[in-house]
Amino acid sequence: MTLMLGLWGVINLVTFAIYGLDKYKARHHKWRISEATLLLLAAVGGSAGALVAMQVFRHKTQHLKFKLGVPALLVLQLACLYVWGK
Repeated sequence: MTLMLGLWGVINLVTFAIYGLDKYKARHHKWRISEATLLLLAAVGGSAGALVAMQVFRHKTQHLKFKLGVPALLVLQLACLYVWGK
């Protein structure tokens, strides 16, 4: 269980950083990270990092698939962590 939580923490930190990088790129008119990649990071375990990054960086907060999808993924992932811990 400790390994699983550690991996979950790492993917969330990476996801947070990549959302921040994408926001930086958006502000500086640089080549962006695709929405598919951002959603994939959230889907593979980084939903908590994505949700926090969305609020901290005010990034992707108006896109419905992020606004609804990321919190839904977080609930699903927390449920999986709970079941895994049992």
